[in-house]
Amino acid sequence: MAFRGWKWLFLLGRQNTPTKVWRSRRGSPSLCWKRRCHWSAGKSLDPEVRAFLEENTEVTNSGHLTPEIRLRLLTPRCRFWREKPDLWPYGDPFWAIYWPGGQALSRYILDNPHVVKGRSVLDLGSGCGATAIAAVMSGASQVLANDIDPIAGMAMILNCELNHLNPFPITIKNIINSEAGNWDLIVLGDMFYDEQLADGLHHWLQKCIRIHQTEVLIGDPGRHQFLSHSIHSQLHKVIEYSLPEYTRQENYGLTSSIVWSYQPSNSLDVS
Repeated sequence: MAFRGWKWLFLLGRQNTPTKVWRSRRGSPSLCWKRRCHWSAGKSLDPEVRAFLEENTEVTNSGHLTPEIRLRLLTPRCRFWREKPDLWPYGDPFWAIYWPGGQALSRYILDNPHVVKGRSVLDLGSGCGATAIAAVMSGASQVLANDIDPIAGMAMILNCELNHLNPFPITIKNIINSEAGNWDLIVLGDMFYDEQLADGLHHWLQKCIRIHQTEVLIGDPGRHQFLSHSIHSQLHKVIEYSLPEYTRQENYGLTSSIVWSYQPSNSLDVS
């Protein structure tokens, strides 16, 4: 039953979770994060949280589209895969699953390093940080990872260490609907799981494109909330990947994941 509890939580986390999940997480993060909205290289991790994450996640690079990248994830061999979700002491660990949209983006970047080489990249809703890691590996000049969960930020630092990379800057504030950042490229995967959040993303990404000519790449395995949103009419399919069997099972039978280029109409109002 506990196993079903986690699987149910993760499924809803990317399909039917209310927008408030992007605004706040259940539980209390470590005190060292409560007053911070930005993490930069050179900062030390909270030892207690580091120990907890190292004990309760598994280092893996199998069953996903990017075997080049090692990640700490929640897998069936981890204690909390079978524990009741309420026993997890921090916010819901959506970062601990390597979602298929992020996998597709990371694979595409690794296979096409020219997409990021020498460019500034924002990884929005970064989760485990795999796509940001792929951008660093492929020669991006500047990478910022964004996720509102502070524990995700800590996990990203650990994942950088696993891949022998210096940690990239991480922001844990909600930047959607803020001033449009001046980025060459914004990448986001598995973010269109709620209509209100999707609307906010749509509007904010338009502003970034209009003001700064930012390129936007979106990864998604074809969830209903994404395919039925109006943004879908303004996407260009870049590439589709067949998902490995493990990822299919982890995502209730989804078989492929697509990278889309977002190209909004010039007639849209972004005021």
